[in-house]
Amino acid sequence: MRIKKGDKVKVITGHYKGTIGEVIAVLPKENKVVVEGVNIAKKSLKPTQANPDGGVIEKEMPIHVSNVMAYDSKAKAVSRIGYREEKGVKVRYFKKSGTTIKGGKK
Repeated sequence: MRIKKGDKVKVITGHYKGTIGEVIAVLPKENKVVVEGVNIAKKSLKPTQANPDGGVIEKEMPIHVSNVMAYDSKAKAVSRIGYREEKGVKVRYFKKSGTTIKGGKK
């Protein structure tokens, strides 16, 4: 999977199409990612000692990785991700602009 935690992605299909957000979690066994502000579901919480009232929270749920594309903030466009070697280190880069991707895994 080429998308990593901390990457900016754009949703390309579905109800949240066009939304740009940061990847919160990656689930490689399921081929899914959790994106900030995307695929929000309401979840009921039972009352506990820490939260005696219980209640309803909104939580981001996973979406399939094929429904998102890496977003290049400088070029303001989506792009595929490739791998290349720079100074003996394997790095990811945007195929459209050729710029190296910094970050991932915060």
